Amino acid sequence: MNASRCCDFDYIDYLIASPRTVTCTEAARVQPPRPDAPAHDAFNRLRDRAESDPETLWNEAQPLVHRGGGVLVVDDATLDKPYAQKIDPVGWHWSGKHRAVVRGINLISPVWSDGDRIIPCDYRLYDKGRDGLTKNDHFRDLLATAAERGSCPRCLLFDMWYASLENLKAAPALGWTWLTQLKANRNVNPDGRGLRPLSTVEVSAAGTVVHLEGYGLIKVFRIVAPDGDTEYWATSDLEMDELTRLAFAEQVWAVEEYHRGLKQYCGVERSQARGRHAQRNYIGRAIRALLRLEWHRYTTGVSWAEAKARIIREAVRSYLARPLYVLPHNA
Repeated sequence: MNASRCCDFDYIDYLIASPRTVTCTEAARVQPPRPDAPAHDAFNRLRDRAESDPETLWNEAQPLVHRGGGVLVVDDATLDKPYAQKIDPVGWHWSGKHRAVVRGINLISPVWSDGDRIIPCDYRLYDKGRDGLTKNDHFRDLLATAAERGSCPRCLLFDMWYASLENLKAAPALGWTWLTQLKANRNVNPDGRGLRPLSTVEVSAAGTVVHLEGYGLIKVFRIVAPDGDTEYWATSDLEMDELTRLAFAEQVWAVEEYHRGLKQYCGVERSQARGRHAQRNYIGRAIRALLRLEWHRYTTGVSWAEAKARIIREAVRSYLARPLYVLPHNA
């Protein structure tokens, strides 16, 4: 069997450099001249041959993560595929971007952050029709996998959608504390006189300890958002103060920034491959591309956007030095 003419790193570097188009044909066209330069078929075979799975991502991310500190933030995002009628893993999912149910691929991501770095360390694709697993199943599996790898974050942060009783109990079982938001209709018992909705309980911004139905004691903070909405933040750490809660709550946005970067700078939504395996491969490599951009940002201070712009700027500069498309000289 002939050796492959391209590898994961060839395609990952292409995703980092490409301003928009991410086809195998275009990947072949932009390869530096060399006798054994890969053709588009080589990239097609790479896409279908070996899956860029979560374990591969972890092997690259592991040296960048301080497993005894920082926070672990878990959330999901929908990768838009509005016109994908025949792409295998595409389904209907809620999109926070569109505030509606749209066609796409649902990506569930845990990212590690210490306030300076945003390191993706795992991922799952929600595809219940194939594997029978719900988002909550994936959530608990991600936590278990992180614990097996030796992770012990200062706090586990996650979206309100994942605040089911089974999920809330999963973190303390691993020895972790958690912080999330609760809906106003969750039943709590603040004074031993019976359960009632959280919205009817007097909760201070400094935190009030209450008994959550089916769980046990938690600490709840009542926050009035700038738009006038009331938010109820809850934690398993009964000693947490408001300043600590606020510091952790600000880090929740790390996963939102991460998903936005995947879409804007690594083209995670742009693959038109139809097969489920090929789509998983592509998404995995896009995540590994962002990991490289993030490490560059952390070590140099150059943002993801500027790092991409510098690549394109150099290409434009080379063209301006020797323009290819000119009109004939006037007689």
